Amino acid sequence: MKKILIRVLFVSVLLSGGLFVSPVWAQEGDNFDDYTVGVNDVLRITILQPDAYDTVVAVSPDGSITFPYIGSLRVKDLTIKEVKEKIEHNLADGYLRYPVVHVVLQESRSRMYIVYGEVMRPGTYPIGENSTVLSAISMAGGFSKFGSSSRVKVLRSREDGRPGYETIKVNIKAVMDGDSDADVLLRPGDMVVISEGAF
Repeated sequence: MKKILIRVLFVSVLLSGGLFVSPVWAQEGDNFDDYTVGVNDVLRITILQPDAYDTVVAVSPDGSITFPYIGSLRVKDLTIKEVKEKIEHNLADGYLRYPVVHVVLQESRSRMYIVYGEVMRPGTYPIGENSTVLSAISMAGGFSKFGSSSRVKVLRSREDGRPGYETIKVNIKAVMDGDSDADVLLRPGDMVVISEGAF
């Protein structure tokens, strides 16, 4: 009974457009060691020893960051763990003795999806570890008063590299009724489209 009540409350808030989730998904304590770094991502880099140092850097369009003692360092397409190891290796190469470095993904700006159409806050949002169509609609504030839960689809770039999009229809009603398999896990570049209902 309690689970049903919670689900009903969640669905009613979602449909009314009253649900808001912050678009900054990299929170303190999250583990993104396997996250692949891309252009515009924001990293917090801390030297723990021998001397404490802390800085926040953004990955430049050429895929590199600038760091004291090292200068320019290419990090695009490396995991967070690999970035940490690369910085430690470069620091130890004649600059610092036994450096210990901690690297955290502070904000993902390279992996985004778009929510378009009849939602409260259409726009571009960062992909989290489990971003789905339902969570994307929630992130965008829920359906507008004209939005239809039966007219939701994902436009995804073709895997064969040809121009155009693959269309994936999503049964949001089934998802909100508890069928998690009906939800779709989003990929970078996906566009979630919510169309106006037929009145």
